[in-house]
Amino acid sequence: MYDGLRPADRAQRNARRRATGRAGNLPDITQPSPASTPPNLPSNQRCWPSDATKGLLVALLGGGLPAGFIGLFSRVAYQASRLPSLELLISQCLFHLPIALLLKLRGDPLLGPPDVRGWAFLHALLNVLSIGCAYTAVQVVPAGNAATVRKGSSTVYSALLTLCLESQGLSGYDWCGLLGSTLGLIIIVGPGLGTLQEGTTDLYTALGYVLAFLGGLALSLRLQVYRSLNFPSCLPTVAFLFGLVGLLGSVPGLFLLQTPVLPNDPLSWSCVGAVGILALVSFVCVSYAVTKAHPALVCAVLHSEVVVALMLQYYVLYETVAPSDIMGAGVMLGSIAIITAQNLSCKREGQVEECHQT
Repeated sequence: MYDGLRPADRAQRNARRRATGRAGNLPDITQPSPASTPPNLPSNQRCWPSDATKGLLVALLGGGLPAGFIGLFSRVAYQASRLPSLELLISQCLFHLPIALLLKLRGDPLLGPPDVRGWAFLHALLNVLSIGCAYTAVQVVPAGNAATVRKGSSTVYSALLTLCLESQGLSGYDWCGLLGSTLGLIIIVGPGLGTLQEGTTDLYTALGYVLAFLGGLALSLRLQVYRSLNFPSCLPTVAFLFGLVGLLGSVPGLFLLQTPVLPNDPLSWSCVGAVGILALVSFVCVSYAVTKAHPALVCAVLHSEVVVALMLQYYVLYETVAPSDIMGAGVMLGSIAIITAQNLSCKREGQVEECHQT
């Protein structure tokens, strides 16, 4: 078919076609290409919070923040009705007893399997001692300071116990956060301990700090014992045992060591109910968190209770908050931020990818 071209022009056109390919196979560059859209990631490749991240968030939101209100309600109940600390412990134990219905419905033994029953009772006993010391301490020293000593000592002991018993190491950022939490503890408590003098009032104050310290030690031991328990319905079983052991130990002690007082106003009853509910929520969340993250990190995140307690101490109870308290609380918040950011990670395709946010 004659195309009207001269032989030289036709040869030049064929040479261009051989160099670039036939026009039918070339894309039309005059038309805009559609925008490329990345394919959607399947569900198993999306980023989800890891176990450590979920544990720390549960400890922060469900363990530390609600526990910060317990000191406030305990102090209000004591000031309104002179309610002794053992009565607050008894009221908290009563909220744990209905968990027996859940265990019965599931067909699980109330006291746990026989081979771990002794450890479950030890866990309950340590929890009773920890909370009893905390309730007593908050009645003789400021609520924020008592919470600071208890949480700070529990953090240090949890780190030491985990290193000795489980050989579970910590990163440099984690150690930085733990040291920061300890430094905040010293900043808050140090000035108050340095001004103690001989006398009945100062003796009770020193005793309150000692009880808060012992409460932190019992808390760290309780968390280590709970990590060693592994059986079905472990959490509801230890929760029920805490209520049972707490009642068996607190009721005789109330009549021997303290004077029973019946709350005579709605404010006291409301405070008692609030203490029981908040303590139950905190117990469940902390017990869950310690199975997902390092106990020392969980205790360090629980220092958020101290910040909440100091705020309530100043704005609700109208108790003095020293500049050292504010400085120590700031150091603790920074330590919590370091620990939480360091342990943020995500799961992708069944693997944990560390996503450091520092």
